[in-house]
Amino acid sequence: MNSVRGQLNGSHRISKLLTLSLLLAILSILGCVDPDPGYRSSSSTTVKASTDTKALTTTGAKKSPINTIEALVVRVVDGDTIQITLNGKKEKVRLIGVDTPETKHPSKPVEAYGKQAEEYTRSKLSGRTVFLELDVQERDKYGRVLAYVWLTQPSKISDSEIRAKMFNAHLLLDGYAQLATYPPNVKYVDHFTKYQVEARNADRGLWGVPTTQKSVAPPSDTGSGEITVYLTRTGEKYHVGTCGYLSKGKIPVSLSDAKAQGYEPCSVCGPPQ
Repeated sequence: MNSVRGQLNGSHRISKLLTLSLLLAILSILGCVDPDPGYRSSSSTTVKASTDTKALTTTGAKKSPINTIEALVVRVVDGDTIQITLNGKKEKVRLIGVDTPETKHPSKPVEAYGKQAEEYTRSKLSGRTVFLELDVQERDKYGRVLAYVWLTQPSKISDSEIRAKMFNAHLLLDGYAQLATYPPNVKYVDHFTKYQVEARNADRGLWGVPTTQKSVAPPSDTGSGEITVYLTRTGEKYHVGTCGYLSKGKIPVSLSDAKAQGYEPCSVCGPPQ
C-alpha cells in the first residue's frame, strides 16, 4: 500500500515538475519576443566612427524625421567649434553654416566679439548631450566632423523647430555668428540667411558693434585711379572697408579685379559698381 502511494506521489511530483517546466518554457519563449522591435533603437542612437574611412553612420530616432548622432560635449574650442565624445573617442565638431569671430587662430589676434561668442557657446553646450545632424560632407579638410547641433531632437523640420532647437540657428539669431556658406553643405541656408538678416536689423550681438556696423566709409583710391574694395576669405561679394562682413578677414583688391574674378557687390554696404 505504502509502495503504491509512494509511486503515485512520485508520479504526481513528476507531473507537477513537467507542468512547471512546460510553463517556464512557454514563458521563456514569450519573453524572447520583442513586442516593439524599434523600442531599443528609439532610446539611443547607434554610431560607428571609422578611423580608416573617416565615415560616420547614424540611425534615426523613432520620433525624429532626421538621422542624428547623440553625443556629449566635453569641451568648447571657440564659438563655432566643440569637442565631443563619440564611441569613447574624442572628436572635434565644426558647426555648419556659421562663422564666429576668431579667438584661437595661431597667427591672428582675438577678433572683436570673439570672446563673447565663445562664452555664449560654452554656456549653452559645455557638458550637455546634443544631437548632431550631418549634411553632404561628413568632415572638413582638417578632419573635423561637420554638423548641425540640435539641443533636442526635432519632431519635424520647420522654421519654429529650427529656431527653438538648433544651436547653429541660435548663434545667428542672437548675433554671435555670421552666415558662412560652404557648398554642398547648405541644407538650411535659406533659414540661416533669414536669421542673419533679423539679427543685423535688430543690431544684435556683433551687429551692434558701432565701429564696424554703423558707418560706411567711401571706397578708397589707390592713387592710380583704381578704386580699392575688399574681399573675405570665403565670400562671393566685394565690400567697402567698413562693412560688417569684413570682421573675419579683409583682402584688398581693385574694383576691376574683383569684378573680373566674378565677385558681386555686397547688398549691405553698397560698394561701387
